[in-house]
Amino acid sequence: MKAIKYKILGLCTCLFMISNNSEAQKKKTASPAVASYFIEGSITGLADGTAVKLVPGATHSSELPVAETTLKEGKFSFTGKLNEPRFFYVVFGKNKGNISVMVENSKIKISAAGTVSDQEGERISFKDVVITGSKAHDYYKKETAFKEELDKDYKDYHVGIEDLSNKVGKARKEGNKKVLDSLYSTEQWKTFEAAEKAFFTKVEKTTLDLIAKHKTTWWGPFFMMTNFSYFTPDQKPLYDQFSDAAKKSYYGQILDKDLNPKSLIGTSIANFNLKDKDGKPYNAKDIVTGKKYILVDFWASWCGPCRKEIPNLKTAYAEYGPKGFEILSISIDKDEKAWQKALGQENMQWHNLLDDDKVSKAFNVKTIPATYLVDAKGVIIGDNLRGAELEAKLKELLKS
Repeated sequence: MKAIKYKILGLCTCLFMISNNSEAQKKKTASPAVASYFIEGSITGLADGTAVKLVPGATHSSELPVAETTLKEGKFSFTGKLNEPRFFYVVFGKNKGNISVMVENSKIKISAAGTVSDQEGERISFKDVVITGSKAHDYYKKETAFKEELDKDYKDYHVGIEDLSNKVGKARKEGNKKVLDSLYSTEQWKTFEAAEKAFFTKVEKTTLDLIAKHKTTWWGPFFMMTNFSYFTPDQKPLYDQFSDAAKKSYYGQILDKDLNPKSLIGTSIANFNLKDKDGKPYNAKDIVTGKKYILVDFWASWCGPCRKEIPNLKTAYAEYGPKGFEILSISIDKDEKAWQKALGQENMQWHNLLDDDKVSKAFNVKTIPATYLVDAKGVIIGDNLRGAELEAKLKELLKS
């Protein structure tokens, strides 16, 4: 099945659009728009003093909060001004849970019942979420209502497949091709694969159709940002179809930079300070001093591909470490406990530091794993080198 590069949040696609008909224009003329936004929140079930942050979303970047406060008697508020509606996350605790909202210059009210899990991580979940006062958010709810149908489709084709899926997963992990071939040849698996292909075909068509439908407004670029995990040259025609107004919008400009990233090869990295698992601060220059080449590796505990790459890094480190090669792994984990746990499991014998949201941004990290090979002068000489490619490059650079 052809790989599909769409991020499906809640197994649905997202589209947001504001009507711009003549009646709306008349209302706008008759009643001037509010010059700023005021968000008033009322949350039950969470302790007073719980941190609340307003964090930009749909940017493919780790964003810093634009405002922070704490719950007091279950209440919180934010105020500010926007040039056009924007997507935000209202984040609670230390990134333990969030509520998404389309914010525009209006009086917006958010209410919800929060519950703190008693499991490790103490995640916060919300129910009975009600958001009023934002026309953009109202339309968001209307346009994403079809996710229920997609959710149903997904659940339907997974009914009764759990046992077979577990067997397939076990055979894959063990590398047992004979068993895999046997499982793949069953009618149940063939039926499952056909249903899965049909499901993702439906998601793909819906996504592309909705992007094309909104090519004249900022919703088009926004919709691309929320439905693609990353971009390749294959998606450039989708961007090219947008109107000039759409391209110049906030999300249009972000999309352009994300779709057409500027290479960092040939640029020098700035020095930075981050902390290790014990809270000890490390200066990047101190770590790399005396080394010929350094691989700056961005990863996270929850990133499967990142952790699958660690054995390759260990092999490269064992082979080329004595010859002047160093690795500096930087986790973008938001949950420090999860990062600490992963460190204990992986046992990486090189410096591991926790990102502060600024370093990954300076390296323009959009997806992980992301690696940058740096020379002794601090100049980036390669990026996204992994596995055999990294091995070949180090072999070339560090010839005996």
